Amino acid sequence: MAITMILSLLSGVALFLFGMSLMGDGLKKVAGNKLELILYKLTSTPIKGVLLGTAVTAIIQSSSATTVMVVGFVNSGMMKVAQSIGIIMGANIGTSITGWILCLSYIEGSSGIAQLLSTATISAVVAIVGIIFKMFLKKDVFHNVGDILLGFSILMVGMQTMSGAVAPLKQNEAFTNMFTMFSNPIMGILIGILFTAVLQSASAAVGILQALSVTGGITFASALPIVMGIGVGAACPVLLSAIGTNKNGKRTALIYLLNDLLGMLFWSIVFYSVNAFVHFDFLDSIMNPVSIALMNTVFRTATIIVLVPFIKYIEKLVFYLVKDTVEDEADDKDFDLLEERFLVYPDIAISQSNTAMLGMVKKVHKNIACSLKLLEEFSWTSYNKIQERENVIDKYEDKLGLYLMQLTSKALSTTQTKEVSKLLHTIGDFERLGDHAVNVAEVANELREKNSMFSKEAQYEISVLKSAIKEIIEITVTSFENGDSQKAARVEPLRELIGILCDEMKMRHIERLQAGKCELKMGFAFNDLLNNLERIADHCSNVAIALIEMELKLYDPHEYLKKLRETKDYTYKQCFEEYEAKYDINKYQLSE
Repeated sequence: MAITMILSLLSGVALFLFGMSLMGDGLKKVAGNKLELILYKLTSTPIKGVLLGTAVTAIIQSSSATTVMVVGFVNSGMMKVAQSIGIIMGANIGTSITGWILCLSYIEGSSGIAQLLSTATISAVVAIVGIIFKMFLKKDVFHNVGDILLGFSILMVGMQTMSGAVAPLKQNEAFTNMFTMFSNPIMGILIGILFTAVLQSASAAVGILQALSVTGGITFASALPIVMGIGVGAACPVLLSAIGTNKNGKRTALIYLLNDLLGMLFWSIVFYSVNAFVHFDFLDSIMNPVSIALMNTVFRTATIIVLVPFIKYIEKLVFYLVKDTVEDEADDKDFDLLEERFLVYPDIAISQSNTAMLGMVKKVHKNIACSLKLLEEFSWTSYNKIQERENVIDKYEDKLGLYLMQLTSKALSTTQTKEVSKLLHTIGDFERLGDHAVNVAEVANELREKNSMFSKEAQYEISVLKSAIKEIIEITVTSFENGDSQKAARVEPLRELIGILCDEMKMRHIERLQAGKCELKMGFAFNDLLNNLERIADHCSNVAIALIEMELKLYDPHEYLKKLRETKDYTYKQCFEEYEAKYDINKYQLSE
């Protein structure tokens, strides 16, 4: 009997979670990208943010989903941490709407209107309409609406199944007595946190609590601490979503936890301190699904009302808990250099842009060095740092590009125009260098996942090529930082050699694959790696040519590059021969 009851309860939980997921996904698909656009635009004041977060979460039935979207916005730089706080607070209120929807599953009756509004009737009608939309209508929007209706129907059936499973426990004295232990606030809160962390959904936890309440064994004293704990436990999926995000993304996820944690602490202290003197009579009152839904909504709303005036302090707290590193502070200083008031003074604006550009270049250089090191020894810390740095590099490109385009509308001298042109040209190349560094890191991760490695010969060839890449990026960065066109002239001959090395290595790898010296599954990874390293050399060449063009006051860099490659003067040939001797992949065969 006990096993049947447990299986029935678990099947109800499964139906409930599936129905809620299906309904939420359908709602998000119907809304499309409009929800994200609304979240981004309508957050000018904290109150607007709270109202918006409440509305959006009430629609998609998941505070976690709303918060994860917001974490994504903040992580990408589209939204500030301060803007996200109001939305997250509203999401806490909006998620309580699910409890009221679940109350419909407890409407029962044997005749008349009560019978029409019963769970069986509502579920049946909604399911029939949903399957018609899903199976017989062609447009995607109708299919999505069908998912919403079917999800709602499954959710209702799941709730009814859970309630039916625990109904016999009404007469079980041991079960009823068990809930008295939850009257201890600490135990109740811990149970709520643990329960919700496992389910990964506050709505699901409240729904199950509502189902258990039909036994008549849950009192106000035992329900309140569980509801308090549910909010804290719901932060678990949000915190997981912040793994791999930048510091602002992590701060945003932390805000969700802090809202519920501070609310739980505040109301625990206030409520139980007052109760110590007043001794509330309603603590022993029996809870039902409606009263639990009401408690959940009141608790969450009251928490947000208390916290809204302290939004600025919450922001300061998360910045204190997740501190900026010296590198992060340098990023902020670089972006602060690009002030609009300097645009009327082109020389100053160009100087500021150059300084900010150097910050971008250093990050690109560091990312390439880290990605090459990952090929030797993979580290999740380094891998995630590369992704984080790449997001900042993209931000540099956006901010510098916009600033320099604004500068081109001003009255510039010929020299100033050339300097701005050089920066605009090289920004794109440095950003692409960052992209290829990420791609190399992805190849390193692929090798880790496959638990494979290249043959010893291939490893030697890659080590030679990596050394050449390190040198070409070093020359490019140094010549850019110092404005050294003579040093920049050494880039093109090395780029040519790297191209030759990549072509030769690809041919040799095909021969090794045919001879069975290398695994076939490694062929794609090897080619991807070579393609990305070759493209790094190409973009280094583009930067070097831009520097030389600036120095020689040329107006057609492509013509210059074409002539350089055709004529290949003595200096060029001398450099090429020097690199050819230095980066010789045949040395491995000679040592065999």
